[in-house]
Amino acid sequence: MAELSLQLAQPGPIPLQAEFACRSGELLALVGPSGSGKTTLLRAIAGLYQPAAGVIHCGEECWFDAQRKHSLRPQQRRVGIVFQDYALFPHLSARDNIAIPLRHLPKPTQAHRAEEWLARVKLEGLGGRFPHQLSGGQRQRVALARALAREPEVLLLDEPFSAVDQVTRRRLQRELALLRQQIAIPIVLVTHDLTEAAALADTMCVLHNGTTLQSGPPEALFRRPASSAVARLLDRHNLYRATLRHYQGRYCLEWGRFLLEVSAEVQAQLGGYRVGDKLEWYLPPSDIVLHRRERPSNGERENPVAAMVSEVVALGGMTSVALRVAHGDMLRFEVGTHAARRNQLAPGAMVKVSLLASGIHVMGPVANEVSTPPGVYET
Repeated sequence: MAELSLQLAQPGPIPLQAEFACRSGELLALVGPSGSGKTTLLRAIAGLYQPAAGVIHCGEECWFDAQRKHSLRPQQRRVGIVFQDYALFPHLSARDNIAIPLRHLPKPTQAHRAEEWLARVKLEGLGGRFPHQLSGGQRQRVALARALAREPEVLLLDEPFSAVDQVTRRRLQRELALLRQQIAIPIVLVTHDLTEAAALADTMCVLHNGTTLQSGPPEALFRRPASSAVARLLDRHNLYRATLRHYQGRYCLEWGRFLLEVSAEVQAQLGGYRVGDKLEWYLPPSDIVLHRRERPSNGERENPVAAMVSEVVALGGMTSVALRVAHGDMLRFEVGTHAARRNQLAPGAMVKVSLLASGIHVMGPVANEVSTPPGVYET
């Protein structure tokens, strides 16, 4: 079972300081803004680009080692790649496109294998059609079948679903998820779609300016971003600053006029800072609990916060809500549309929410902030 591992670095012309690993049978999604180096990393894995420094290994085999001036040619690397535009040969049928990596086999075997792959990607009977006679989703399947016909050790997908409509995109994503059960190789997916990455990937790697900022399971990154930069790249909104305080024998966060309790895990983390430090913290929207009008519950005693409704936008069965607290910060979360109506949420209304201590995630000191002298804050 081969593992793909990569550590690459260079100052330019395309800056890189990237590293990740993808085990056999896993799908790793590279996410980040345009120009962050995602496609460059795919090209480096495939042998189409040589960075100034670093190494690439697939299992026990070294594909690239800049220090030793060692680099296998693309033909020597067992890589299947699906490009964003699919790169099908327009003068060849779907069957013949798939047969390209099979040309070392006898002609009858090529045709038989190509037909097998057509069946595996649900294109039976369409092997004689040319790319212009196929839909976008069908062309994508042909490109995927061609990549897998090489029997690769690694599969690289460069935004493979970006050229199709939303319905086809969702169907192709489901088909990829099913196909993964049949191919136990590392798969690296480049995508701008965070929902797609979260749905398909076992691991996400967040890149910015060619640098790996954080890698891990999608749920861990969405709930525990390593920094405000990662949170923003993952489109997280509830980012705040607070002052570390010590109250009744416990650490807490002074956020405006509120003293927020935190979990035992964060308590231990806060012991590494000094009282008075300015810290950045994040709260997942799912950990904001709206208090029900005239029906209080015991759970609502946890970090209760009063705020004014700033924005209410109904999006089908869910409603997006933005609340402004007294010191100006905004809390953003979603509730069921029926709950929004029942609680009479409207701009200007005052409501109460609880900020669950288990959701509060401290990312570290505010950049360029000067710590205050050690001391104890007691009230």
